[in-house]
Amino acid sequence: MKNRILVSTRKGLFEFHKEGNALVYKGVHFEGDHCALSHADERDDSIYAVLDHGHFGTKLHRSDDGKSWKELPVPVYPEKPDDFVDVHQPAEGEPVDWKLRLVWAFANADAEKEGTLWCGTIPGGLFYSDDKGESWELNRPLWDDPMRGEWFGGGMILPGIHSICVDPRDKNHVVVGISCGGVWHTRDGGESWECACKGMRADFMPEERSFDENIQDPHLLVQCQSDPSRMWVQHHNGIFRSEDEGRTWSEIHEAGPSTFGFAVTAHPKDPDTAWFVPGKSDELRIPINGEFVVTKTTDGGETFEVQSNGLPAPAWDIVFRHGMDVDDDGDFLVMGSTTGGLFASFDGGNNWECVHANLPQIYAVQIG
Repeated sequence: MKNRILVSTRKGLFEFHKEGNALVYKGVHFEGDHCALSHADERDDSIYAVLDHGHFGTKLHRSDDGKSWKELPVPVYPEKPDDFVDVHQPAEGEPVDWKLRLVWAFANADAEKEGTLWCGTIPGGLFYSDDKGESWELNRPLWDDPMRGEWFGGGMILPGIHSICVDPRDKNHVVVGISCGGVWHTRDGGESWECACKGMRADFMPEERSFDENIQDPHLLVQCQSDPSRMWVQHHNGIFRSEDEGRTWSEIHEAGPSTFGFAVTAHPKDPDTAWFVPGKSDELRIPINGEFVVTKTTDGGETFEVQSNGLPAPAWDIVFRHGMDVDDDGDFLVMGSTTGGLFASFDGGNNWECVHANLPQIYAVQIG
């Protein structure tokens, strides 16, 4: 149902439908509950919702009809062996517990086989399901890789997998983004993994380690569906572009007001086009000079256009990493902000309309 827009917020999962050049409110699921993420599966029109109940943990639900919901088992980590030795203490100084903290990413694992899913979590586990989330299996080759011991928390206290890109040409080729753990690749469906993101830099590390690939902090990793060799990353230290499926990266040094931010969306048909939402800095997560804007490149990052027509000013909104999406044609975009503003563009970002100004804080949006 490509006219459905799912908006995950602090107080529920809100649903809108695209009717012409307008978004119409259809209702809210899990009203009042903290909905951290949703996933619309176009293969069978099902919806998955992640609820973060804080002290009471993470819950996972699926709807097969868009109305009723079934609670699913959440991914479960195995028991930590008594003789396990952590390779490295994360920045907070405590070993990583083998316990689910949050489901942070979903992706369809096989376009031809319904019910197959990848799921990324905090603290850095990748799980697989072949039965629509009725059961989950931890990918042990990635979890058991000794390099995982160097991962540490970025925006979250613990490391987490927030991006999963499945190559549309080859389901066994999967690339994941980890904060802070860099970009990891498998070409055999998860049987083996390699960390490869040469060219990224981490200014938050000592100078001699700033280019280490295993401690990079990609905020979000996306892929052009028509040309999967082109990938984009909004990184803690700027914007990066790859032309070789995410193995090596070139830094974009100029992009309008700022290269700092969280959200990035790739045009599904044009590998040279992508959208970003800039912020001031890690320390000050607000727009620069109160100007809430989107930046767009149509030439592979050589130049950027600042898109602000219809966006509020002055404003102090930022957009979280999963807070922007684009449709299959690359013309219709939706964006949700930290202050509960929901915005839509029907012309590739040239003009924006405020759909709703008073939603709860928005964590993620998806067209699906």
